[in-house]
Amino acid sequence: MTTTELQRQQQAELHKKLWNMANDLRGQMEASEFKNYILSLIFYRYLSEKTEARVNKLLEEDNISYAMAWNHKEMKEALTEELIQQIGYVIEPEFLFSNMIQEIAKGEQGMFDVEMLQKAINAVTESSLGTESQEDFQNLFDDMDLSSTKLGRDVKSRSKLIAKIMVSINEIPFFHDDVTIDVLGDAYEYLISQFAATAGKKAGEFYTPQQVSKILAKLVTIGKNDLKSVYDPTCGSGSLLLRVAKEANVRRFYGQELTSTTYNLARMNMLLHDVSYQNFEIENADTLEEPLHIDMRFEAVVANPPYSAKWSSDDKFLNDERFSAYGRLAPASKADYAFIQHMIHHLDDNGTMAVVLPHGVLFRGAAEGVIRKYLIEDKNYLDAIIGLPANVFFGTSIPTCILVFKKCREVDDNILFIDASNDFEKGKNQNLLSDENVEKIISTYVKRETLDKYSHAASLEEVRENDYNLNIPRYVDTFEEEEPVDIQAVQKRLKELDKEIVEIDMELAKYLGELGLEWKLK
Repeated sequence: MTTTELQRQQQAELHKKLWNMANDLRGQMEASEFKNYILSLIFYRYLSEKTEARVNKLLEEDNISYAMAWNHKEMKEALTEELIQQIGYVIEPEFLFSNMIQEIAKGEQGMFDVEMLQKAINAVTESSLGTESQEDFQNLFDDMDLSSTKLGRDVKSRSKLIAKIMVSINEIPFFHDDVTIDVLGDAYEYLISQFAATAGKKAGEFYTPQQVSKILAKLVTIGKNDLKSVYDPTCGSGSLLLRVAKEANVRRFYGQELTSTTYNLARMNMLLHDVSYQNFEIENADTLEEPLHIDMRFEAVVANPPYSAKWSSDDKFLNDERFSAYGRLAPASKADYAFIQHMIHHLDDNGTMAVVLPHGVLFRGAAEGVIRKYLIEDKNYLDAIIGLPANVFFGTSIPTCILVFKKCREVDDNILFIDASNDFEKGKNQNLLSDENVEKIISTYVKRETLDKYSHAASLEEVRENDYNLNIPRYVDTFEEEEPVDIQAVQKRLKELDKEIVEIDMELAKYLGELGLEWKLK
């Protein structure tokens, strides 16, 4: 089974579970609300199982259970210190997810209710107070309101519903070595895709399909097995940052996200993927208006920013070191180039940057044209443009492209154009990129090949002659000539058809005459 097939199988199993859970909550609250409960409980299960694994390892020579050790003052203090140092938080034995599942199984005789779960969540946050991990665990569960009357009018009814969701989550086998999907990111995208009308959001704004993430990750890690840092200025659920770590060892992850709910999700995702709280720095603020990593440079930069988003484009930014050299600001109605400029500012001299954007950035004029020319002519940063198929993102069917930038290009380096828009597998709701499609893109980029109707390595002079218009069809000719029409053969066939029509009419008239009916020949 290929990686793609395994991903689809695991996604199908996850989606089935999520659908059943969503149905349990549907009708009582909006989709944008119940997804927060499902994702938060998935994450709590992870934190709990990680705690159990660490504790079991710490106690393996003592032949004693976690509960028994916790009742011993000195062992409790030692365990607390070790857990805080290793994973940044503590979950007490009674608050373990597995223990709550056992209590749920006892029915009315069990101790579980939503108040117990709320105490457990509060205890996780409180355990990190005053430690290095405090910032990474604060407000993580704010989007899950266990006292909401939408779950039920009283504690008993709310507890019954949440217990049902927890049992379903307990049955999801996503903590195994062969899991190839991003569980939180995929769960988020699926829940949004099913209930987008009520959620009021588009998953494509902050979730990048795994195969597109794979392309970006491979592009920024070519020739590198170890990265000191990777940065995503619009990190969403953090799935793109984590994908880079599958291609190379990443020492530290940096990201910024505007939406608080998604910011919480990104931090959850980091921890769920076993990234230590010491090795990531995710911030919650507007990247363009309030950059929080302004003095930092990163070896790899990746992003799938919101397409053509609005921003202030205030004149104050003309003195901002991210934008001042260009002389122009991206228009207020389209922040695409503002994100590019921001990312370029944060790119290290030996780094690579890959960003997904709509095709308009390739040819729009005015201020965007000025910025584009500066990046190509004055700085020589643009390395490649890759056209992707339409309808590969949820929430938008528009075709997108990947722009690759480097600061270490030589003067005579070309710009590679790849048209991969026709290389995809047709899916039920979205087009899909296969492993073969991805590898073809990466191989062509690495070799900088010119392939008929697929890619072209254009010189800077060629781009200059096109007035810095980067529209891919100007460089990659995908026109398919139709076979020439043989006019004489067509005329001959038309005469044959006319003759056949006359013969059929005569035969029909004969049959109708035998029936006493008149048939008038044309």
